[in-house]
Amino acid sequence: MEVLERHPPAPADAWSMPLGEIDVSNPNLYAEDRWQPFFARLRRDDPVHYLKDSVYGPFWSITRFRDIMQVEIDHETFSSDDANGGVTLQELPRENARPTFIRMDPPKHSAHRRTVLPAMAPSAIARLREVARENSGRILDELPRNEEFDWVPRVSIELTSLMLAILFDYPLEDRHKLIRWSNIATYDVRDPDAEVHSEAERYQEMLNFGEHIGEYWDRRAAEPPRDDDLISLLAHGEATRDFDFLDRMGVLLVLLGGGNDTSRNSMSGGLWAFHNNPAEWQKLRDDPALVPDAVQETIRYQTPVLYQRRTATRDVELGGKTIAKGDRVALWYISGNFDETEFAEPERFIVGRPKARQHVSFGAGIHRCVGARIAEMQIRILWDEVLRRDMKIEVTEAPAYSYNNLFRNITSMKVRIRG
Repeated sequence: MEVLERHPPAPADAWSMPLGEIDVSNPNLYAEDRWQPFFARLRRDDPVHYLKDSVYGPFWSITRFRDIMQVEIDHETFSSDDANGGVTLQELPRENARPTFIRMDPPKHSAHRRTVLPAMAPSAIARLREVARENSGRILDELPRNEEFDWVPRVSIELTSLMLAILFDYPLEDRHKLIRWSNIATYDVRDPDAEVHSEAERYQEMLNFGEHIGEYWDRRAAEPPRDDDLISLLAHGEATRDFDFLDRMGVLLVLLGGGNDTSRNSMSGGLWAFHNNPAEWQKLRDDPALVPDAVQETIRYQTPVLYQRRTATRDVELGGKTIAKGDRVALWYISGNFDETEFAEPERFIVGRPKARQHVSFGAGIHRCVGARIAEMQIRILWDEVLRRDMKIEVTEAPAYSYNNLFRNITSMKVRIRG
């Protein structure tokens, strides 16, 4: 079995260590929730930062909001294509490829992405809204009162799994299979708590997913097309209906992951933020019309996707540094969302923050998250329903985070509902 190099323990102090040794790709920073000072140091002293040695090899870290946006919108200079390395610092072995539009450049990217857009249209979201409200209300009403329980599986994962089952028209009773496969696809295989511990093991699980979900694809292809089912849209889409096995597997995995991580972790991260900022929760109780702003501030503050990687297709200057053709470039959304030059008091959680949507959690340009509106809708409805019930939720145990530098995953958070 392959053995991947482990990251060293995270340094104790970001401000005293040599600048050239700061490695913000170390998952220990996120597992321990100690990433903040390392990015603050880079934003101040070296916002376009080159790390010569890491377990992934050399790469650039882009840490300021405007530099991240500049790279995001220049997809010709900064490629996402698998042929150039894809969107993660760790490059997948060629034999383990999972082709999908997030790992493509135009024109192929545009054709594939366009196929799933009808499921994200306002009319489609309007249909989903009432179902999401019904699910949120029922789950909240079933929660225990005056006893401790884990918010993550009882609320965040449950609501997310129900929405994924709806989007895939997948059996509700089997919906947690989708969560499991999504988790396996995004584990850091170096994590001792991960279900798989090598890329070969992960890939075998992905093949199992592909075979399983491929049966649904074939079934939908034989039925009349529908615009409320992602698998049907893909099975009938002009650019996607002739997909082979690996193409099917890849596109469905990225839609699965996108529908899982942002919503789930923002539902948990939002409650933690409100727990630590009770005055901001009181703002919502006093004026529920602020919920949409609170959703955006939650997504900024949580930043569920920590980074995406690009590869330079030519020599280019950015922030006074020359990035060479072929260099890996990491866009640290978690840093851009806390950029002091872009946000007033970014370390504070502020409901009603001016320009609340001006964050980079969903990316930008052609790769902006295709399911952003669905994620926002789910989080908004959750807080609407909590406010409607005047629920008094106390966090009794701080959240636990996974060993992962790609997603800011909250794995557990104990709470109690008073009353």
